[in-house]
Amino acid sequence: HTQGDQWDLMLLFPMGSYGEFYSAERIARRKKAGDASPISPREFVEKLKACTSWQEDLFVLGPPLETVKQAFTGTAYYHIEMCIALPGKQAELFKEREMENAYSVATGRPETMIFVRDQGATWDLYTLGCYRDLKHWASSPDLTKEQRDLAARQAGFKSSDEIGPSMRTLIDMHRDTMGVAIK
Repeated sequence: HTQGDQWDLMLLFPMGSYGEFYSAERIARRKKAGDASPISPREFVEKLKACTSWQEDLFVLGPPLETVKQAFTGTAYYHIEMCIALPGKQAELFKEREMENAYSVATGRPETMIFVRDQGATWDLYTLGCYRDLKHWASSPDLTKEQRDLAARQAGFKSSDEIGPSMRTLIDMHRDTMGVAIK
């Protein structure tokens, strides 16, 4: 990461369903890929351990793999927002994040991908926004207040000024990180 939360590296591994991931065929494919790799899976894990002092695993449900691949095309800067919802507010938080996406699209900004916790770490959901660079992430659409408010109302908010505070009524904790791609 370049700034933000306490962690330094995020690795995404597509699984499909648990049944698919743990099927004999997929296990064999992973073994074959590991055998063909310049370093073994064990060596990879050892190198990762040598560079980390803290690790957190999270299994999530999210957009289809093709959507994720498309979002990463032509991007090199990422904004990750991790949220823990207030008790009983998980579904409302997901809906609010969808509303933020509708607003973003209506104002010409990129849509974020929403990943919902299934197992693992404490986060109820996280969003991942993909941008060309820092300037792309930080840029604001050239819209009037009236245009922004109309887009916000169409997305389900009362006004554009209420988008940030709206999320905060649904969360116990929020953290975010900015990061770059490692290739």
